[in-house]
Amino acid sequence: MKMRLTAVVISGFFLSASLLIVLSTALAAEMPQPQDSKATQHATETTLAGPEDKLNQARSNAKALGGALKARLKQAISKGGLEAGVEECYVAAGPIAEALKKDGWTVGRTALRVRNQGNKPDAWEETQLHEFANALSKQLPMPLEASQWNEETGEFRYMSAIVTGQVCTACHGNNVAPAVIDIIKEKYPEDTAMGFTPGSLRGAFTLTYSAE
Repeated sequence: MKMRLTAVVISGFFLSASLLIVLSTALAAEMPQPQDSKATQHATETTLAGPEDKLNQARSNAKALGGALKARLKQAISKGGLEAGVEECYVAAGPIAEALKKDGWTVGRTALRVRNQGNKPDAWEETQLHEFANALSKQLPMPLEASQWNEETGEFRYMSAIVTGQVCTACHGNNVAPAVIDIIKEKYPEDTAMGFTPGSLRGAFTLTYSAE
């Protein structure tokens, strides 16, 4: 079986906003979004594995997932504060990912420390997450992407790092409000996704294409 695998840092695609919760006072701010132009590869690194059309589709689907979650969370938090945002994430994340499950694609999120235990990484995802975290610790150029392509089966996998922003710490940081902690414990009793600091790895979008 021929398998190509890379985890690289390339320019042209940046998603740094938390997918789970955004601070209510920053709701009006624009979050960085992936650029529509073709990513520019650093000269010292290899290309991402897989066909270019699948890579572009993966980026588009990741952007769609982030945008849909942002819109739902913004609306919820503006009406009911951060507690409502936790509720909305609990209710909406699954259906949004399911709605994007088409044309052979599945989309989701994962992390080394997850809030939803159903989002735990598999072996390949865990390896890429550690690579992303190591790159961030070295302050390497952003953003971070990885892909895996099985030429025999046609399966294509893609990940894009999510970096912890200041707004993310309202629900994932070291000083989360007690009322927010209470609702997190209610909805996610096995939560391990706190204690993050700005600039650290929060997690990643993870997408898989399987030939139908």
